[in-house]
Amino acid sequence: MAGSGTTVIEVNDLEKRYGDRLVLRGVSFAVEQGEIFGLLGPNGAGKTTTVEILEGLRRQDAGTARVLGLDPRARRGDLLPLLGVQLQASELPARMTVGEALALQAAFYEAPVDPATLLDELGLAEARRTRFGKLSGGQRQRLSLALALVGDPRVAVLDELTTGIDPAGRRDVWDLVERVRERGVTILLVTHLMEEAERLCDRVAVLDGGRIVALDTPTALARAAGSGTTIRFRPSAPLPAGLLAGLPGVGSVTQTGSTVTVSGTGELAHEVIAVLARHQIVAADLRVEQATLDDAYLSLTGPRGDGPAATDQPVTDQPATGQAPATTRRS
Repeated sequence: MAGSGTTVIEVNDLEKRYGDRLVLRGVSFAVEQGEIFGLLGPNGAGKTTTVEILEGLRRQDAGTARVLGLDPRARRGDLLPLLGVQLQASELPARMTVGEALALQAAFYEAPVDPATLLDELGLAEARRTRFGKLSGGQRQRLSLALALVGDPRVAVLDELTTGIDPAGRRDVWDLVERVRERGVTILLVTHLMEEAERLCDRVAVLDGGRIVALDTPTALARAAGSGTTIRFRPSAPLPAGLLAGLPGVGSVTQTGSTVTVSGTGELAHEVIAVLARHQIVAADLRVEQATLDDAYLSLTGPRGDGPAATDQPVTDQPATGQAPATTRRS
């Protein structure tokens, strides 16, 4: 499901300084209702600062930000009931149970989602009476998501959605997020997981050095980053000379040991498999490799480790009165 055409989040020429350091340099993007929009980038790229401006936790130095038509800083009290936020790290009283935390959060909203249903969908039903201090990292992350969604928000900001969750649980969470989007909820997803962005996001913006260096669908970004397709296989019989080199789109054919590698563009896999079949040759251990969002990300930002953030700084603002249990965000 793509966006509806109604703009829900609008960011224009955002700039933000910390001292003499300019950490946002003219950031602009718009998100439509019902869209899942991803923010990608290395630590220190400006993702956290951008999200905190949209949540009303920080004031930009230049540019404008609007969420549901509201200035997040000036109209934060009006925005909070419409906004659900999942942070990278959440801290609740160690003795508070999962059920108590969710019931408390739900009490701040006029028409919350049924907490029991949400716990069941997130695989937390059996942990309902478990104290926060006893939860695993993955369970804490699921609870953080539940706290963000229990108010049935119109906009959800999900920061490192599935950090600490095992692969099977990750897919369950992704399924839930897609169901939430089907209700018309607009989702801003901040993630380091390219697989997550490819699975969920309609569009992604890649931030690097405080600038948006690319904004498109995951498929389009991957296509732009890749030079084509590579096919590797072990033929069941020797290949006749020139059999594959003359096919449309083939750029090169090499053989190392028993493995043949074919690189090229277009419908390469179809062409190669079809000609092998005509010659009754089986392609064993066939692998088709195409450019991914991960390739696009690395080409745009360069390979680097995700060490401590160099630019984004922790928020010192206190939660507004009436907000749910305290949460914290790491840069």
